[in-house]
Amino acid sequence: MNRRIQIVRTLARQGYNADREAVTLLTSSESPTHVIETMADHLPEDTLRVTADNVQDALDRLGGEIETSEPITVDPSNVPTPQESTATGETDQTGVIDSESPDPEPTRETSSSTDHHRSTHRERGSLTITGDVTDESTGTGTYETFVQTFQDRYQRLSGQLRGRLNHRPAETLAEMPGQNEAEMIGLVNDIQSTKNGHWLIELEDTTGTFSCLVMKDREIADTVDELCFDECIGVAGTLSNDGEILFVDSIHFPDIPHTYRPSTADRHVRAALISDVHVGSQEFHAAAWEQFTDWLHTEEAERVEYLLIAGDMVEGVGVYPEQDDELSIVDIYEQYERFSELLKAVPGDMEIVMIPGNHDAVRLAEPQPAFDEELRDIMRAHDAHITGNPSTVTIEGVSVLLYHGVSLYEVIIDTPGLDLEHPAEAMCNLLKKRHVAPQYGGQLRLAPEERDYLVIDEIPDVFHTGHLHKFGCDSYNNVLAVNSGCWQKQTSYQRSQGIDPDVGYAPILDLDTHEMTIRKFTV
Repeated sequence: MNRRIQIVRTLARQGYNADREAVTLLTSSESPTHVIETMADHLPEDTLRVTADNVQDALDRLGGEIETSEPITVDPSNVPTPQESTATGETDQTGVIDSESPDPEPTRETSSSTDHHRSTHRERGSLTITGDVTDESTGTGTYETFVQTFQDRYQRLSGQLRGRLNHRPAETLAEMPGQNEAEMIGLVNDIQSTKNGHWLIELEDTTGTFSCLVMKDREIADTVDELCFDECIGVAGTLSNDGEILFVDSIHFPDIPHTYRPSTADRHVRAALISDVHVGSQEFHAAAWEQFTDWLHTEEAERVEYLLIAGDMVEGVGVYPEQDDELSIVDIYEQYERFSELLKAVPGDMEIVMIPGNHDAVRLAEPQPAFDEELRDIMRAHDAHITGNPSTVTIEGVSVLLYHGVSLYEVIIDTPGLDLEHPAEAMCNLLKKRHVAPQYGGQLRLAPEERDYLVIDEIPDVFHTGHLHKFGCDSYNNVLAVNSGCWQKQTSYQRSQGIDPDVGYAPILDLDTHEMTIRKFTV
């Protein structure tokens, strides 16, 4: 184990979360243990984060900077060279770097620690969060509130289609004479197959419903397989002779324009995208997590300044049958306390953004609010940005839509051609619909709100999900879709479902180029 990692773990065991520059100064010191002891004696009792100023103060108390040298770094000969490639399709392991390797011998060069302190200083970019339901929930659970949710969904998604279609309300179509061309935008209320194998789709808008027929021999017939209840689509076609049915010639989705160009950072900076940590499970892969946090303190990871976690920090309690038999920590609050301890090994100067998932201690119905004050207090060590599910976080000008991903399972099960091994394809399906969870019912629980927080109003540059415990990446009309795997080995429930999880994956995204390196941490 190299010296730098030893220092990080020593500080974490003492309850401190350390900035990378603080670790650099300690590593450069001739006697880091002595410096840590001196620093701890003079820090306020409630200190959780150690900064370079704290270390420098301890060095000054010891009569100067003792004897220092350039910080210990990883020997490049012992670490694979990152392969960076733009995510344009499902990974075939190209660009995946296995981070399992023996601890490298440190290299040292003489230099002034204060000079290094200046040279590694990084200017922080802005971080903003939008689309968060926390503290904005107005839902009462009444029928009227559900109606408001779907009315809001219709108004916003139909607005994205109206520039392409001359929408005629259902009540207007019902009064038009037959054989006229017509276009309509509505929510999918029903889909049925006729006795002749054609598809009858009932669309609903704010004025009523209208029946639309897709003939089985049309090219668009396969598109019907992509549809799900309650999503918003547009159709164009010709009314039947009696005017009671619209024969469909084309189907339109809100979609991402082909001309979309994502924003990029104006400096070289990177973000790590992870999800599904599941602390508290007997199958939590602690060794892989430790290897990941160790790597974050290496020179190679110096530009990784953001950590985005897409839900399921802990295993939770009572989530699935007989889960208690597979828990290493049975108390939910103790699970979060352990998770907080693990976060202390993440560099203190990294910005962390986290949303809840279906295993976390928040309401199951989506949109999910952020963790409550009690849980925030438990996880305060790293001062993370805690927001709801879903939320859009904009870092360095790059917008990332964070969604845990419960809806993905049903999208995959209900859509021919999709499967659990390729989660990013289902994510592209949701981008096309401009909604993260369009179908009401099934496994997904919907919290009725006056506003539908699950609509994708603004096009994200990156769409990041978890939940399925499978790694996958794809690009849809220049929007990068990433499902980041998990940190939990296969449970008995997953084994019964035939799910083989992708454990220890950490996609590392270059925010200035949108190129991605996939790191896999194994022991």
